[in-house]
Amino acid sequence: MKSWFVPAILTLIFFGLWGFFPKITTRYIEPKSALVYEVAGGALVGLSVLVWLSFKPQVHPVGTFLGVITGIFGFVGALFFLYAVSRGNASIVVTLSALYPLVVILLSRIFLDEPITLKQGIGIALALISMVLFAI
Repeated sequence: MKSWFVPAILTLIFFGLWGFFPKITTRYIEPKSALVYEVAGGALVGLSVLVWLSFKPQVHPVGTFLGVITGIFGFVGALFFLYAVSRGNASIVVTLSALYPLVVILLSRIFLDEPITLKQGIGIALALISMVLFAI
């Protein structure tokens, strides 16, 4: 078994739960308030990792900056997700928002010069078609 497989499966499970709970949460509180509590939960995880690292995370100007930017994009995306899931069906919103790898593929092709095979290109086209079908 590849070393990335178990973490990928755990990601699948945790992201699945992350996509499910906001629908219930936003039945009780508005998305902006839900985000505040989501950040608190994330801070608990971050603090746990900080303790795990003996309060000595690696520091590098570029890596630190990109880490902060990643957090900003992630939580802004989470806020929009909370608004979407509070107004629509969780099953549809989660599926549509889970197509974010299309953005990764495009950026990786442009900035990292990662190739896209014919098979991958067909998958991208099908994902785009699915977005249209979800939107209509």
